Amino acid sequence: MIKSIDFATLYREHLARSGRAFKTPSDWDSKATNMRTKVLNSTYRTDFVRRMQCTAEDSVLDIGCGPGTIGLAVAPQVAQVYGLDYSQGMLAAMMTNAAELQLNNVQPILASWDDDWREVPVCDIAVVSRASIVADMNDALDKLNQHARKKVYMTQLVGGRFLSREIEELLGREDRSFPDHMYIINMLYQRNIYPTLDYLESPSHLADSQNLEELLDKVRWSFGELSRDDEAKISTWYQRDPEYAQQGGEPMRWAFMSWTPPAHST
Repeated sequence: MIKSIDFATLYREHLARSGRAFKTPSDWDSKATNMRTKVLNSTYRTDFVRRMQCTAEDSVLDIGCGPGTIGLAVAPQVAQVYGLDYSQGMLAAMMTNAAELQLNNVQPILASWDDDWREVPVCDIAVVSRASIVADMNDALDKLNQHARKKVYMTQLVGGRFLSREIEELLGREDRSFPDHMYIINMLYQRNIYPTLDYLESPSHLADSQNLEELLDKVRWSFGELSRDDEAKISTWYQRDPEYAQQGGEPMRWAFMSWTPPAHST
């Protein structure tokens, strides 16, 4: 039976096979300035927020908030937004954006998934947007259910790839996909939680490369250093259809999951 399968362990084993090297806070600090406004106007953001339900009395905990992609979009509709991130640079970017948007109901929280969340406020709504590749999904789901009264909204990679399969195959890399949303669906089912499921598409992280050098820089960010042979393969792929390459190739697909957490103990 499905409920007897240890999906939490399978998730951790899959993550180990992926060779995931988690970015450090300083890695994200260095990208915060460039990302500060870039992510605030996107189809992904619009599609995510359109699927949320919130009221003027609600509080929102935006986990892995970055520069405020989702939290600042809903801030005008709710009472309070808490942006949680382990990058001080991203939190500073969020607060700069909030000030420019004249939003005074946004508060930063410096914390990671691995930290003790006893001081993190319990909110009406918890949001996890593109920030759910974690070391321990079982613990992450517990934290979400403990810190949301009414609803959790989460996106997770479909197929576990930030880049399209064609790039991975082009470079001759072995399958290093991350655990995708099906682990989460089954782990929630084992908790007697039945999420609503939808799918979003957004350009890959290779999108918006204006030339070959920008594309190579973006591939290095995800794959690490490239050999001359790797660069030649990317160059050939780029020259074959520059417009397609500038779009980043295949889009990224995200599973949009929402659920009502179990009632809190009183």
